[in-house]
Amino acid sequence: MSLSIQTASSQLQHTMQIQGDMAKGLIKPSAMAQDETNPVSFSALMEQKIASVNNDQLVSDALTRAVDTGESDDLVGAMVATQKASLSFDAMMQIRNRLMQAFDDIMKMPI
Repeated sequence: MSLSIQTASSQLQHTMQIQGDMAKGLIKPSAMAQDETNPVSFSALMEQKIASVNNDQLVSDALTRAVDTGESDDLVGAMVATQKASLSFDAMMQIRNRLMQAFDDIMKMPI
């Protein structure tokens, strides 16, 4: 169990490092780095983002479980991971709601 917590923690740190570098402009996001000859498909992008949200949930669960069982005393890290997972899930749900609303609007258009 301790190995999976360390793995989850290292994955979280790696993700935070990459996002920090992206925020500083040192790394371009992969979706924006694509040129027009090789476009990113919408379904592939959505699958990637859903997998990312799922990974955030799994990391949050692992860190919370570690704190609950006493294997870790990093309560702050667990709470931050939980909030990150919650925010990413809420954002994904907002995107889904907007897509469904746009689909409904298109379906209601007269031909």
